[in-house]
Amino acid sequence: MHNRLAVERVVLTSPRGFCAGVERAIETVEVCLQRYGAPIYVYHEIVHNKHVVEDLQKKGAVFVDAVDDVPPGGTLIFSAHGISPEVRNAAEAKGLTAIDATCPLVTKVHREAIKFATEGYSILLVGHAGHQEVIGTMGEAPDRIQLVETVDDIARVVVEDPLKVAVITQTTLSIDDTTAIIEAIRARFPAVVFPPKEDICYATTNRQRAVKALAKQVDLVLVIGSHNSSNSRRLAEVSQACGAQAYLINDVQAIDAAWFTATTRVGITAGASAPERLVKEVVNYFRERGVKTVDELSVVPESVSFGLPREIKVAKLTEVNG
Repeated sequence: MHNRLAVERVVLTSPRGFCAGVERAIETVEVCLQRYGAPIYVYHEIVHNKHVVEDLQKKGAVFVDAVDDVPPGGTLIFSAHGISPEVRNAAEAKGLTAIDATCPLVTKVHREAIKFATEGYSILLVGHAGHQEVIGTMGEAPDRIQLVETVDDIARVVVEDPLKVAVITQTTLSIDDTTAIIEAIRARFPAVVFPPKEDICYATTNRQRAVKALAKQVDLVLVIGSHNSSNSRRLAEVSQACGAQAYLINDVQAIDAAWFTATTRVGITAGASAPERLVKEVVNYFRERGVKTVDELSVVPESVSFGLPREIKVAKLTEVNG
């Protein structure tokens, strides 16, 4: 029998966990494994979650950091975060079967980068250095895009023409952080232009809205997600900014009972790449320790879904018609 906790109530946010882009990327790998058999190669982690990656590895997925790591004739899937044209060209030059599982919302940002660059704009990309999504987007027009991470960075930006500046954004950022940076950009470049629709993805926005509502009702928030997941880290930061203690945990094994000595209300959410089974395991942790009340806080409905990559659909049609 486990020791009882002081916790009286657990509240789950909705929405939480997998977004449409993540579901599509994982399904892409699984469909390819069924169709072509193992091994299937994936450029970088398909999504930023340790459990998802390990599950797919067991089924025969091999995660690589370079096109050179894929043998000739292999099938290579590009991860949900997107890749640069350089990587795409390298896969083509090697004769690989390439399947693009880039999230459609990331692809939208790539298209914006290409459009603004073609029109002669100096592009400011608001994002985090080293993130796979940022690397891929900057690769679309490396000579025209500058990365902006903080408000202070804006003073150091050098552009050809202050009247010809455009802004694009990494999809998984905190809306609140981005607002301050965008305001600073507008102050320095009043003529700045933006895409017709903002880049921060619907799932990032919805999960942050939900966790803000959650943080007002609980003392402590557990965010289930990997530490290299940008959107999961933002959820923990947003919780803390709203006044709730927050811990980012990979899974139930990372929970420390000492966190709950003076805590009666605990909130649970999950990043966009965290499987729902991890949420259930955390809920069971509390049930096993005497917590009887588990509620769900539904903040915004979600019904977005994306079709599988074109390459898979084309291959399927060929099989049917072949």
